[in-house]
Formats: sequence, C-alpha cells, structure tokens
Amino acid sequence: MFRRRSSIWFMREPVKRDICVPCGSGATPKWGEEDIDVIDAGGQPASVIKGGSVCDHETSFAYIRGGHIDAAVLGTLQVDEEGNIANWTIPGKLVPGMGGAMDLCAGVKRIIVATDHCEKSGRSKILKKCTLPLTGAKCVTDIVTERCYFQVSPEGLVLKELAPGYTVEDILACTEAKVIVPDEIGIMG
Repeated sequence: MFRRRSSIWFMREPVKRDICVPCGSGATPKWGEEDIDVIDAGGQPASVIKGGSVCDHETSFAYIRGGHIDAAVLGTLQVDEEGNIANWTIPGKLVPGMGGAMDLCAGVKRIIVATDHCEKSGRSKILKKCTLPLTGAKCVTDIVTERCYFQVSPEGLVLKELAPGYTVEDILACTEAKVIVPDEIGIMG
C-alpha cells in the first residue's frame, strides 16, 4: 500500500510535460468485469484507467531498452547510498526471475525507489552498501519512504523532505546510509 501512495506522491511533484512514465497496470477488475485481453505482466486480470494506454510486452521493452522512458518507480528489498538497488531475489529463496526491473534500471533516465523505510524486523532497507544481488548499479536517483524523501548524490543521500511526525534525528537513527542534512528540509504532503 505504501508504494502506491508514494508513487502518487512522486507524481504530484512538478514534472515536465510530455514525459513518459510507465505506471503499471490498473486495479484488479471487479468479478465479472474482467477483459481477457487485458492482463498484467504476471498474467492476472488488470484494468486500464481513463487516459491510460496499453501496448504489448515486446513494445514496452523496446521503449525501455531504447531509452524512451523518462522515469520509473520501483519497489525494493534494499537500496544504498550510491544509488544501487537490489529488488529481485533473496539468496536461497525460490523466485521466478528478475522480470523487467534490470531493463528499467539500465534504460530509464530517472529511477525512483518507493519503499518502506525499514524491514518488518526493524532493520533499515536504506543501507551503506547493498548485501543482496543487485538489480541495477548506481541508477537510483530518488528514494521515497513513509518517513522521508532522499535525493541520491555522489556524496550520499540528501534529505529533501520529512513526513509529518518525523524529525531529522528519527531519520538518522533508522538509516544505515550516509545522510546529508541540508539547512532547509521540506515537509512531505
């Protein structure tokens, strides 16, 4: 649920007109309203919202691999201060494969990670260095969590905005990565 809200948060930011951002499929259709010709990447029924468009799998990868996508929002297992992302496997666990995330990381101009700040165990998902196999190296530009918004820079993660109810000290306490705290920090909302 958080990722969907944070993706919406990102889209409220001023963006240039005429950029191409894949938003994924719409909500699961209601029982009896499924269209057998509209499915998501996993083969499950999907819906298309007003203003949405659909293309086949091959065309979508041609857009991605051809550099025609301006921004993408990805979830993650781990992300680090250098902009590396690990979002496809945990060693020893059975997974179907990477899917298109590696292609997005390699072919999209701006990668926004939308994730919970910490794992269920309480350990930070925003690390000094990813420990899981990488999906993409030095490709993440922005990280949005339920607690804050970071911009990735060569020096570390710049804290740009705080969610209401969180302080800089809260963020520093739950983030393993190097955090740069500027003089002015906005409020997410």
